[in-house]
Amino acid sequence: MGTSMNVVVLSLFVSSLLFSVVTASDDGLVRIGLKKKKFDPNNRLASRLESEDRQALIASMQEKYGLHNNLGDHEDTDIVALKNYMDAQYYGEIGVGTPPQKFTVIFDTGSSNLWVPSSKCYFSVACYFHSKYKASESKTYKKNGRPASIQYGTGAISGFFSYDNVQVGNLVVEDQEFIETTKEPGLIFLAAKFDGILGLGFKEISVGKAVPVWYNMLKQGLIKEPVFSFWLNRNVGEEVGGEIVFGGVDPDHYKGKHTYVPVTQKGYWQFDMGDVLIGDKPTGFCAGGCAAIADSGTSLLAGPTTVVTMINHAIGATGVVSQECKAVVRQYGQTIIDLLLAETQPQKICSQIGLCTFDGAHGVSTGIESVVEEGNGRSSGVQGNAMCPACEMAVVWMQNQLKQNQTQDIILNYVNQLCDRMSSPMGESAVECGSLSSMPTVSFTIGDKVFDLSPEEYILKVGEGPQAQCISGFTALDVPPPRGPLWILGDVFMGRYHTVFDFGKERVGFAEAA
Repeated sequence: MGTSMNVVVLSLFVSSLLFSVVTASDDGLVRIGLKKKKFDPNNRLASRLESEDRQALIASMQEKYGLHNNLGDHEDTDIVALKNYMDAQYYGEIGVGTPPQKFTVIFDTGSSNLWVPSSKCYFSVACYFHSKYKASESKTYKKNGRPASIQYGTGAISGFFSYDNVQVGNLVVEDQEFIETTKEPGLIFLAAKFDGILGLGFKEISVGKAVPVWYNMLKQGLIKEPVFSFWLNRNVGEEVGGEIVFGGVDPDHYKGKHTYVPVTQKGYWQFDMGDVLIGDKPTGFCAGGCAAIADSGTSLLAGPTTVVTMINHAIGATGVVSQECKAVVRQYGQTIIDLLLAETQPQKICSQIGLCTFDGAHGVSTGIESVVEEGNGRSSGVQGNAMCPACEMAVVWMQNQLKQNQTQDIILNYVNQLCDRMSSPMGESAVECGSLSSMPTVSFTIGDKVFDLSPEEYILKVGEGPQAQCISGFTALDVPPPRGPLWILGDVFMGRYHTVFDFGKERVGFAEAA
């Protein structure tokens, strides 16, 4: 079973596992059919984090995608962000050991390690709500013992490395190095529906330089081609949540042809993308290019605050008021417009005003005091770092409106409205469920093709009827150059577009999902 050449298909599902059935088909694919329970909106609170944990989650995403991550330079530690737990999470089942011990895992293209809870996890409450690996019950277990730690915003998952066989579908990967976790702090793991994570990123970001499961599948000759692909079923009314295909692509999962783009930086599945459009109108922020990552382990779409705020304004999402943003508009709005009309280079405007210093490519905070006191509008105090990015966002917004030949009064009013639409500290922005029909299409330029998302695809709806809540699928994540600006295209995008991860040719492909 462990040496045959097969294309393996793992079915994934949203929210809850009931049971799995392995079936064979005439095309040579092996499918694991999974079923799910309907999402219970009354349990939403159980799967949400407290405010401080969610803020830490956003911080850990920033670390994961380039603010503090050195791509595995540290032997035992790397940054991995956990995900959103509404109705958009996908899970599959694997086995570890002989006989196989079953675990539900997220197949995560944004990380590279396999980890599951250990039977030696005694002091973390989360471990008592999930399956635990028992080395003593496996005939193929081999001791390693090397310590491992994966850093999250709320603390570190820690444990140690071990070796054992890992069953994925009907294939068995022998002597796979994985992490037995003995510490899982915070509500994030207690509330999670999954037991562990199976990373499908490149080895460059593997904690402790452990060889990823995917690499061993190839090395041990278990699959046909060095390709895997995701089909995520976004129809919550259907039993099957989707399929991940190892070793090939199922033609029934997509329509038309894939648009392929090369991987630009190995580690994550990272590639270059072009501008983002709102209702067919370019935002201009990524006209010169942005980086993007296809991440199956992230539910939402994360991107630069500048563009996400424009999107949330267009769809009527409400967040919290940014005092720094409004202060920039009030004190420097007219000056910014004048400099733009004078054809000053946009990236130099905030340094000319004195809010940033220019490093040759973009503005850098000067540390000017800029916290605005309520009531009197005076700058005072402590934090000076917010005025520089607020200024740079205002420049992009104003430049966008000038291209549309808007008057100065309309521009200043528009930018003030955008300040009100900035995402909340918890990373969520709410919208009216009854307004979906009036919301614009949001589009991403990848390769030579524009990929559209409709409101029904980028809005997450929780519950039904008058109790339903709707959340914007866009959240802000700012990664500075040279790693950024960066977009994380998670399940919201991958649900609309079948995604191929071509390891052999180092490219990512997208086609309309069937």
